[in-house]
Amino acid sequence: MRDVFNTFEKNKNMKPHKKLNAWMKSFEFVKDIYSITNSFPSEERFGLISQMRRAAVSIPVNIAEGAARKGSKEFIRFLYISLGSMTELDTLLLLSSELLYISKVESDLLIEKLDVIGKLIYGLIKRLEKSEMLDVRSKM
Repeated sequence: MRDVFNTFEKNKNMKPHKKLNAWMKSFEFVKDIYSITNSFPSEERFGLISQMRRAAVSIPVNIAEGAARKGSKEFIRFLYISLGSMTELDTLLLLSSELLYISKVESDLLIEKLDVIGKLIYGLIKRLEKSEMLDVRSKM
């Protein structure tokens, strides 16, 4: 993770989040959600459509914002916010399937993609926590 921050320090124009697989996959996932919600009934425009899109957008946005923060602890906090949005979206996808707005196959596929993103985020959290522990030990 230090490499991402070091690269950012060397080149202020470089955005560290754009190198993270969790951000890349979640960014692509947002487009999937926008596409699938286009077929929802118009009466859901301010309901499920809006809520699903906001939750989906929240995932890469919080990864990006966390990566731009000064320290690992803040980054981890934003990653946990991303995970919360993922959980919200998982529930909304199941509901959309139950309401027959999307098929079970579509729902399963999207939830599978969410699971991959979640694993990437958890892996990033663990790396940051480990790095944080190493920093604390080196200062002793």
